[in-house]
Amino acid sequence: MNNLPVLFSFRRCPYAIRARMAVVASGLKVELREVLLKDKPDELTRLSAKATVPVLRLEDGTVLDQSLDILNWALTQSDPQGWKEFSSERLAEMETLVLENDDSFKVHLDRYKYADRHPGETQQTYRARCDDFLAQLETRLQRSSYLFGERASYADIAIFPFIRQFSKVEEKWFATRPYPALAKWLENFIEDDRFQLVMKKYKPWVPSDALVEFPPD
Repeated sequence: MNNLPVLFSFRRCPYAIRARMAVVASGLKVELREVLLKDKPDELTRLSAKATVPVLRLEDGTVLDQSLDILNWALTQSDPQGWKEFSSERLAEMETLVLENDDSFKVHLDRYKYADRHPGETQQTYRARCDDFLAQLETRLQRSSYLFGERASYADIAIFPFIRQFSKVEEKWFATRPYPALAKWLENFIEDDRFQLVMKKYKPWVPSDALVEFPPD
């Protein structure tokens, strides 16, 4: 019987990516259970009414079903990268930016990515609505290597998976946009060994499977 926290995840989900990045950076271990979203395991739906990944069940039975809660849990246990070692004022700024990413930007991103499900307007219109947030990030990254200075913060980790998702909708178009600093920032994360580890493929979990430790040794 293992006593690791159990993380239900889906490889490509940006919310799950941010959670796995935090687990890797913290040096913690979890039991990873990859989820097939069209065939969610019963245990996931029992643990969380929203039944979307990521969901983390801690050793004491506590359930965290919000990605930022999982990120903060991991970094509270251990933060060797200093992703949250900033002043309270700076952390408040980061929180505001991350919430903008998760709220308005994600709404526009989903409509851009799945424009066929939202026929009210064109894909280009939905894409244009993402520009204000992207331009805001570009302005920050023109001034420094990361969103809040010369070292990565939890805001960078929380946001970059969504910019990655945006960039993949129309990759050739994204390469032509006037966001050179943003593109370089994104490329640096994608090429990072931690991201490569986070994006390793796992088969969907079934209850009879052997335990999968994440990150692997």
